[in-house]
Amino acid sequence: MNALVTGGLGFIGSHLTERLLQDGHRVTVVDDLSTGHLQNLAHLVGHPQLSCYIDTIRNKELMERVVADNDVIFHLAAVVGVRPVLQDPLRCLETNIRGTDMLLEIADKFGVKVLLASSSEVYGKNSNGPMREDDNRLLGPTVVTRWIYATTKAVDECLGLGYWRERGLPVIVMRLFNVVGPRQTDQYGMVLPSFVQQALANRPITVYGDGQQVRSFTYISDTVNAMLALSENAAAVGEVFNIGSAEQICIADLAMRVKEAIGCQSPIQYIPYEVAYGEGFEDTRSRVPDISKLKALVGYEPKIRMDEMIQRIIQYFQSRREVKAPAASASFSARYGPTV
Repeated sequence: MNALVTGGLGFIGSHLTERLLQDGHRVTVVDDLSTGHLQNLAHLVGHPQLSCYIDTIRNKELMERVVADNDVIFHLAAVVGVRPVLQDPLRCLETNIRGTDMLLEIADKFGVKVLLASSSEVYGKNSNGPMREDDNRLLGPTVVTRWIYATTKAVDECLGLGYWRERGLPVIVMRLFNVVGPRQTDQYGMVLPSFVQQALANRPITVYGDGQQVRSFTYISDTVNAMLALSENAAAVGEVFNIGSAEQICIADLAMRVKEAIGCQSPIQYIPYEVAYGEGFEDTRSRVPDISKLKALVGYEPKIRMDEMIQRIIQYFQSRREVKAPAASASFSARYGPTV
């Protein structure tokens, strides 16, 4: 199989790319490095089955060339994270909507299957128990920047499903719930790596709000397994699937479990949302998926539970502190280089 991974130098994309190569597939990556990192695939420089283009997915000439050579597209490229969306909402809108629309148009031209990465954010403030794919969405007003990302992902879903219904383009929508694992950083407001790095440094563990927000976390290997299973199942086409875990935890308890796992003395510090993100920021109290649809189709069952996730992420950051990783930029750019 020839696979295109947009955003393939990001946290999720790099793990997916690595797994596809391990399974013997040829992989093309397109990433503009806005949130991805060369270091994430530095260990694969020179791999004969990997091609990488440092460019935006909005480069139509490039995208037409690479899409034509592939059998399936895993579309992960997007502006993600609370802080990037709040700081640069227009770029979020342009990248997530215009980029996806153009990609779908090109995929339709060449008849290439698309697995479209969406987000649990599309459910918005709906907190009525485990969320099913056909549940109603509840978003805040358009003047609250917080909901721009959710809106872009909902539009992406509508575009993808529209191409399936009207053009017959095989599209599968994947709603991801709080994916965690190695290579994820705290740079964009991701909660678990933030807690772990704060605790390892004996700094205060900062919890936004009252800490009673309930979330479900999914380990990266379980997420990748689900993506690949969906890509290989013809019955998944034209459908929307939650990818996550039914295990849930409130953020205050997560902070305490990280602190206990590391054995540090870091205090847990509660910071009001308006201090962290500015006036008018809104959040949802509970976001846990119903994964019965995914389980019924492909037999999906997440294997890594919360305590093991915490331990693995602690080990990852400890190893980074103990062993300085080799610089990736020079060798990676020399091998693949920017494409214009």
